[in-house]
This record gives sequence, structure tokens and C-alpha cells, in this order.
Amino acid sequence: MNRPDRPDAGDTTGVQNGTVMPTDLRCLVETDESSGLFRLSGVLDSAATDAVRDALLLRLCDRPGPVVVDLSRLRMIDPAARRVFAEVRREVADWPTADVLVLDPTGAAAGDGLAVYRTLDEATAALARAPMAAATTMELAPVVGAARQVRMLVTDGCARWGIGALAEAGCIAATEMVNNVVAHARTGMTVRLAPRGGTLHIGVRDHSRRQPAYRGFAPVDTAGGRGLLLIDTVAQRWGSTLLPDGKLVWAVLPPTPLPH
Repeated sequence: MNRPDRPDAGDTTGVQNGTVMPTDLRCLVETDESSGLFRLSGVLDSAATDAVRDALLLRLCDRPGPVVVDLSRLRMIDPAARRVFAEVRREVADWPTADVLVLDPTGAAAGDGLAVYRTLDEATAALARAPMAAATTMELAPVVGAARQVRMLVTDGCARWGIGALAEAGCIAATEMVNNVVAHARTGMTVRLAPRGGTLHIGVRDHSRRQPAYRGFAPVDTAGGRGLLLIDTVAQRWGSTLLPDGKLVWAVLPPTPLPH
């Protein structure tokens, strides 16, 4: 079953047979839940790239695993518009279980770090070969007990994946990420964890576009303000990605403790 995401930015849209369509028919986005296919049709120009980026980020955020972006029915009149796919792939590189594969019969999208395939069979085979991390996901309400639940999730996941040494640091990072949602976003959240090459990848998705503001060390006489510092202390990398309806905060925990 196809579930369309956001089409062209700034266009008034209508609904026809369950498909959201831009009224100027410039660029249509369709997604297939069963196959991991993200299909674009019509014309992609620089004015539509923001909407395509948003739709693709949402797809990667809400569905575990890599996605095949099908460009076989898309015409790109602006060469710069092609960069949106490589930009998204770089943006999600440290998310749990996310990646972008491209189906482009012309081969024009090749380069810039993208994996490009000429036929649907080749792209589907590559999708099947892509390493699907043993991710675990939990939906949490913005309540005080959420931190305890996420610590249990991290501890159990690290033990199951044979990276128990990362459980303490993972609990610290995940607790602070969840507590930030409880204190500031105050929305439901999705927590996703995945191991990768000895590292632990954590993502917490909420529905507030308020970005975390890291200001370094907090004065000892201030209350609060240390959550992001704790994440920064234990994480190899971390960041936040804005989504149309919120954001995803992610962190990568290294296999060995970071020097202080």
C-alpha cells in the first residue's frame, strides 16, 4: 500500500484516491511501506528540494532500515537539485539503521557518496543485502518514568548485542535525551537503538521543533543545563535534525570511553 508523504513545498494540495497531489503536478512523492521504496515522479527543481528532503527524512525517521529512492519517473531540470539525496544520506549517516540507496536508470545521480543502481532488480537486491541492524524501538509518553524505561531498553539491548560495556554511557545519553523531551518538548517520543561496528547509535524523535541548545559547561551555581553536556561527554558524535513535525536527536557511543 502506498502512503504519500509531503509533496512539493509551498503548493496547495488535494487528495485523490488516498494520494496527496500538488495542484501544479510538479513533483509527487509516494512511499511503499512493504518494500522500502520512496518514489518521485514529475519534475524536481530547486524550489521543490526542501519538500523532498523533508519527506525523505520523515520516511527514514519513521521506518527502520535503508530506503531506495526511485528516480526513474523523475525529471530534474536543475542539476543542483540532485544534491538533495547526497545531503540527506550524510544527514542520516549516524542515525540508527538509516541509509539512502538510489535507483536512477540514467546514472546521472552517481557520485557524491551515493550508491546508485540502474534497474529496480539491482536496487532491490542491494536493499536486501544492506546490513539491517538489530534495532529496537520503544514509544514513550513524556512522563517522569520515561527515563527509567529507556535505561532498561539500553541495558537490555547492549547485553543482547554483546556491547555491555556501552550500557552505562548509553544510559546516560539516552536518559538525558528523553528527559529533554519530557522537560521541553512535552510530546510523545520514539526511541530507537542499534549497534553498528561496536558502537551504539541512539535516536530520540519527538514532535517539537525546538532545537536543543548546547552552551558548554554550565556554572556550578546554576540549576539544570547539564543534560547536553553529559551527552557531549559520553558521545563520540551527536546532533539534532529538524523534521516537518518535530526533530530527531541522535548520538553515537564509541566502544571505548572518551578521554576527558
